[in-house]
Amino acid sequence: MNGKNKHDRMLNSILITGIAISCFYWVCESFMFFFLAPEANFIQHLLGPNMFNTWTRLLVLCLFAIFGSHIQYTIDKEREADAALRESAAKYRTILESIEEGYFETDLLGNLTFSNGPLRRMLGYGPDELMKMNTQDFTTPETAVAAEAIMDRLQKTGAAATISNYAVIQKDGAQKYLELSISLMNDHTGRPTGFRGVVRDVTERRQAEEERKKLEAQLQAAQKMEAIGTLAGGIAHDFNNILMGIQGNASLLEMRLDPGHPGREKIKNIEKYVESGTELSRQLLGFARRGKYNVKASDINEIIGKTSSMFARTKKEVRVQQQLAKDAWAVEVDRGQIEQVLLNLYINAWQAMPDGGDLFLITENLNLDENYVRPYKVKPGRYVKVSVADSGVGIDKKDLERIFEPFFTTKEMGRGTGLGLASVYGIIKSHGGHINVYSEPGQGTTFNFYLPASSRQAATEPKPEVAVVRKGRETILLVDDEEMIIDVGCGLLGELGYTVIPARSGQEALDIYSARKAEIDLVVMDMIMPGMGGGETFDRLKKTNPEVKVLLSSGYSINGQASHIMERGCDGFIQKPFNLQQVSTKVREILDKKVPKVR
Repeated sequence: MNGKNKHDRMLNSILITGIAISCFYWVCESFMFFFLAPEANFIQHLLGPNMFNTWTRLLVLCLFAIFGSHIQYTIDKEREADAALRESAAKYRTILESIEEGYFETDLLGNLTFSNGPLRRMLGYGPDELMKMNTQDFTTPETAVAAEAIMDRLQKTGAAATISNYAVIQKDGAQKYLELSISLMNDHTGRPTGFRGVVRDVTERRQAEEERKKLEAQLQAAQKMEAIGTLAGGIAHDFNNILMGIQGNASLLEMRLDPGHPGREKIKNIEKYVESGTELSRQLLGFARRGKYNVKASDINEIIGKTSSMFARTKKEVRVQQQLAKDAWAVEVDRGQIEQVLLNLYINAWQAMPDGGDLFLITENLNLDENYVRPYKVKPGRYVKVSVADSGVGIDKKDLERIFEPFFTTKEMGRGTGLGLASVYGIIKSHGGHINVYSEPGQGTTFNFYLPASSRQAATEPKPEVAVVRKGRETILLVDDEEMIIDVGCGLLGELGYTVIPARSGQEALDIYSARKAEIDLVVMDMIMPGMGGGETFDRLKKTNPEVKVLLSSGYSINGQASHIMERGCDGFIQKPFNLQQVSTKVREILDKKVPKVR
């Protein structure tokens, strides 16, 4: 309908113009004849003096009408083209202003000749400010070099290009990342005249991608540490069995030597070496999250105070500064294991400050939400955060990635086992917490670990008991698949006065107990055995006699499978390697419980 109206208006305009020009010509011709022949009448003035003149006027009139109509047609077409161009430009500008992407045009030197509103909002500049700028004025130096190379290539090839991380600096100094698609602009002859580009703000997408990669790295690191921990736990278990054999034979030999025998000194040395090996094994178990076996609600500030004062007395070149929360929540921990964690971190800090420095100890209560704890595989809730920071030399990024791996150390050969921080990691994870570290070379190091808060009140630490050898005359069923442990265990318990019945598997233990339960007062049983393990053996012993007394023994510590057996009614736990005093005390504790025996 609009096209028909335009066409009608154009025809009307052409017709009117032709008539107007023709009439003007006729009037002019008649007026001129009036002066040349004033004696002529009105009709002669209007039509001419003769027929030839009249036809001449009509012919010229038609020519003028055609010529005038053509002029009007040309003017109307130009006006229509100009209106269409203005309409197209307005539409083009409206589209550019309404899209989310930024758009710009530059000359070949990068000077902006056009920019839309979204681009100006991305950069924080007004329209007048931006039009006076070159693209390099708001581009980071690194990105400017890359962009210049791409534009040079673009002029040579003409092929459009994309820059994924185009870093720009906003008016307020903040940095954004844009995705830029850029192409070459040419004139009608094909000669390059400038560049046009479309940009998208990908700052949030880039941040989300970096966060995703960070979470993936944390998850992979956690899975890697878990796999290494499983391996380390198995090694520690087997190592403890070997140490048990050494310790047991040393104890038996010591008992059979006279008090003044020179060999007793050598035996004491063997026991010291066994203790050193046990400490190494304990660190491995700590890393494997299998070193926690005496858990209770504790005051973390009190543990920090005790360990830091002991450390400060021996390392006086280190200034210990405490910022402990007065209302710190109690935590469910094995005090000995957490003391080990803190001392390992103190020693690590001291070694990072060869000329002395400051050691900062900080505690605070925190509530951690689901989003924060997700990469650490712990539960959200109340936690106590403990920070151990030093002013030392710091750690480079390459070493930070492996800082908690067992046997990884930056110290020279013989200066460290590489198990200190590995056991710290494992112990914290075994307590349901998590640990992270922040450090830069020359800027010191900060370890932050988080322990779940307890709803119970902190318990006081009991005084240690003096170890004594306690003997007896009861009958004990000793169950273990290791011949070495059977041999040593029978020897130790026999020296203590007990009658020992050995069993080398769970099934053999059940058969013996079923036949001789009336005479068996206690079962000392290994937890890890081929075929029927300690857990199943215990359950079946309980079915045979609900009142059976069982002492669980393992190269692993009590958390994990052992803790589940303890929860099902096991009477006690002793960790290998144990000496004569330890086993005598534990056996008597259980046997002296007044529980009637089934006959």
